[in-house]
Amino acid sequence: MDISNARVLVTGGSRGIGKETARLLVERGAKVAICGRDDATCQEAASELGCLGIRADVAEAADVQSLIEQTVQGLGGYDVLINNAAIGTFGKLVDTDPADMERVWRVNVLGAFLVAQATAKHFVAAGKGDIVNVGSTAARKGFEGGTAYASSKFALSGLTECWRAELRRHGVRVMQINPSEVQTGFGNGVQPDANPTKLQSKDIAQAMVDMLAMADRGFITETTVWATNPK
Repeated sequence: MDISNARVLVTGGSRGIGKETARLLVERGAKVAICGRDDATCQEAASELGCLGIRADVAEAADVQSLIEQTVQGLGGYDVLINNAAIGTFGKLVDTDPADMERVWRVNVLGAFLVAQATAKHFVAAGKGDIVNVGSTAARKGFEGGTAYASSKFALSGLTECWRAELRRHGVRVMQINPSEVQTGFGNGVQPDANPTKLQSKDIAQAMVDMLAMADRGFITETTVWATNPK
């Protein structure tokens, strides 16, 4: 697709990978909307990036319906979903609070589903569109302490495959990107970009924009991004 003509929604776009992806898309000429649960943070990021900011909780169906309507109206159309919003809690099986398990799944699985469902209705009607689900290397291999987070990302991989099978015939490309550890502060308190040998949010943003930039006759179904030699 021609990125300069794209109209893109980035969920969880007020920080981290989502924010850097929105930044790169704007730099490439795309019209971009971002959403986040905290309105002040979302509007501050939108002002910095030069895009549309929309307050929305992706785990709430009413918020998602309004989000898609505002995106279409605010961008003058809608072509691409970056399904990025996610949270994480980490702990061993015997220590995991069921409330934390439910909270992670509500955002990472139900939230991804709700946004994709509302988006797919629009894309199918248009006969085109792109959905990029932001997974994780935790979507391919579990790890100690990853019960809530890894299971939610495994579920997202299953959703990706189902949606791809359903939507290809309508001209909709469904893709997934699996970042390894990225320095965003997500889940571990690490300061962003503190270690020059580890991945940064802009690396994942670059990979996603490159996936989108392929001509519409083909698409990269899935890609995984690892740091070359992290120390």
